Formats: sequence, structure tokens, C-alpha cells
Amino acid sequence: MRRAVAAVAAAAGVVLSLAAGAASSTEDPGKAAAPRMEFIPPPAGSYKLQRIQPVSDAVFLDGAGHAVRLSALTRGKITLLTFFYTYCVDPLGCPFAHTTLANLRDRVTGDRALAGRVRFVSVSLDPTHDTPAAVANYGRGFTVDPTFEWRFLTARRVPELLPVLDDFGQDVSVDIDERGRATRALHHMLKMFLIDPRGEVREIYTLAFLQPQVMFNDIKTLALEAG
Repeated sequence: MRRAVAAVAAAAGVVLSLAAGAASSTEDPGKAAAPRMEFIPPPAGSYKLQRIQPVSDAVFLDGAGHAVRLSALTRGKITLLTFFYTYCVDPLGCPFAHTTLANLRDRVTGDRALAGRVRFVSVSLDPTHDTPAAVANYGRGFTVDPTFEWRFLTARRVPELLPVLDDFGQDVSVDIDERGRATRALHHMLKMFLIDPRGEVREIYTLAFLQPQVMFNDIKTLALEAG
């Protein structure tokens, strides 16, 4: 209930903001801010997160072009996974998501009880453009803390990425070239997936719930659950 109420309020604010932008195309919306919280987040460990689904395995490429199994990056630690484009400029899209994650990273690294227990994983939606070198270059701005694991990945080809997106329920549309081949995923809905050390999705955050304090409490809740 606490999140449902916040979602309605935040979503309404987003709709009003977008409507205002459409009415004045010359207006600069500036940097996106987290939705205003209409509630006080419950303390970490005072609630449980439901088990939503296990994460299916897949193979991606890291910034050096090496093959990496998704199972290796969604088990053993608490993982926060999101999908992105290196060239996204939507103020309510990837830049906002990664700014939110950077804020959350700083909270996690400032908590000694979470040291070495949390990782972030960012997966490109456009393997055609976002080569291993491209995602490595993009990720350098966010991986400044060597003590924190933040991995930036891409796929070999779009057809290998699509089953992963379908498994996560990541809403996208697919761009098709003149030969009918999928070239990239487009118009994705911003989501982040919180995954426990056993590889199960325990929470899904949409734009209305990108609240660093709520997400931080959820991470600490999973850490307390794991012991």
C-alpha cells in the first residue's frame, strides 16, 4: 500500500511534467529529480520483499569483449540490474537512472555492513551501436570507486538480447532494418531489478519508485535476510 500510494502521486507528477513540456517545446526541463516521497520509508529489516522470479542465464560481453555469464553477475551478491543506451539523453531516462544509481552507490559504500555485498549491472539495449569499447568508455564515469563492483555489459547481437528482455519483462519495441533484421531495442520503459544473492528478483523499480532511500532500505533488508 505504501508504494501504491506513492506510485499514483509520482506518476501524476510525471504526467503533468510531460504535458507542460509538450505545451512549450522550447522550455528546457533541466535535470530530472527523483519523485517526491509522499511517505516515510519503513526501516530496513522491518518488512520482507516478495520473491518475484529467478533470473534466467544468458551470455553478455564485458568492456574488454570477454564473454560473461549473467548467472555469475546475479548470484553471490545483492545485484541491482538495469538496461540502458550509452547515447540516451532523455532527462527521465538512462542519465537519470545512472545518476540515481551513483547516489545509491555512495550510500552503499558508506555503509560498512554492506562492504563487498552489493553490485550494479548495466546492460545495453543496443548491441549494434554499444560495442564493448563503447560501454567500457561510458562506464568509466561511474566506476570511479575500485571497491565497488559496477559492470557495464552488451550483447553480441540483438536476437541474443531479446529473450533476456522478455524474461525480465522489460518493455521495449524493436527497430527492424530493410532486411527484417532486429537492430536494436527502442522506447524502453525505465526499470531496475533488485536481485538477491540466490539470483531471484525481489523488487522492480519503475520511474515512480526511483527513490534512493527506499532502494537503499530494500538492499539492507536483503542483506539482513542473508545474514
